[in-house]
Amino acid sequence: LQNIVSKHSSQFRGNAQHDALEFLLWLLDRMHEDLGAASPAQQTRVPEEVGGPCQGGRTPWLRWDVHTGSSLTCPHCLKQSNTFDPFLCISLPIPLRQTRALNVTLVLQCERQRFVRVGLAVPLLGTVAELREMVAREGRIPPEQVILAEVSPRGFLRSLGDTEELGAAGEGAPLYAFQPPPACRAGTAPLSSHDWLAAGYLRSPDWLGATWGAGVSPLSRVSPTVLRFGPPLVLREERGVSWEQLQQSILAQLRALIRGEVRAQGAGALFRIRLAGGSAPCTYLSPQDPRPLCHPAVDRALQLSGTGGPPHVKLTVEWDMSTKERLFGNIQEEVVQDAESVRLQQQAHQQQHSCTLDECFQLYTKEEQVPGTPS
Repeated sequence: LQNIVSKHSSQFRGNAQHDALEFLLWLLDRMHEDLGAASPAQQTRVPEEVGGPCQGGRTPWLRWDVHTGSSLTCPHCLKQSNTFDPFLCISLPIPLRQTRALNVTLVLQCERQRFVRVGLAVPLLGTVAELREMVAREGRIPPEQVILAEVSPRGFLRSLGDTEELGAAGEGAPLYAFQPPPACRAGTAPLSSHDWLAAGYLRSPDWLGATWGAGVSPLSRVSPTVLRFGPPLVLREERGVSWEQLQQSILAQLRALIRGEVRAQGAGALFRIRLAGGSAPCTYLSPQDPRPLCHPAVDRALQLSGTGGPPHVKLTVEWDMSTKERLFGNIQEEVVQDAESVRLQQQAHQQQHSCTLDECFQLYTKEEQVPGTPS
């Protein structure tokens, strides 16, 4: 084959390495010439049927002239400009997968299916706002009530705002979507005086005999062996609650997990509360503060909670080992039920991506916005 081709084209002579695409273009060009000149009758009919004279001394082949042309439309005046340039072949793009599988654990308020992990096909170039809409449809709740946060085995990492890109969402830690409790109960203050408090529960080593101090707790060092146990929860409290009221609200959320008798030996003796997501690396709320949620660190954490969902702060409740064992036994991380969508999305995205020739043509002929030059 190489010897025959080299007789008709000097560029392919010799034993050097030759470009395959260049050979195919040359071969198509010769085929068009020979097929166009094969029939004297076709030589006279084709220019009339196509509506144009022979170009460059060659007889145009009908299929060559059919596969030509492009169209530009001005987005301002809508004027359309059509051009017809003949070409022998086109390079078709291959459609790539535009989504990835992402598992999100829903923390819902309904008792029947409170914790469930769902699988979603999220766009690669989307934003968190799109993810919030998808989660809202899965949980059948309004999008503005969805709190998205990454929760690792050591506690909360960050909340997700609507303007963030989806590329890194859920890669640093498992992603949770919290549904807040009912907006307002009878006899309570209006919605504006409340904040969402997503609380995670961790076990901590011995407190080393340290005591609480005024303001921020001096226990600022967190052991690297601290691990989360039980499910992350969300509760709603007024900013003006006392430490005792906040502690009772947290215990009420954990009532189903508590096995032993709750015996508090004074304010703040059961656990410590650490604020996550603030500007300071490690901030503890003080039981001596008459209104611990009015601390300036809480205000800064609210500002950093992200746009799109309800304003909230993330609290980590730390227990000493003996209290944890007495009240909760050997409970570990929560057991979450996987919806069927988790398996389906993983299976769909693990399969080899395939496409048809028609899909390649559809992508090639898809309209695109061409940036204009400034006037």
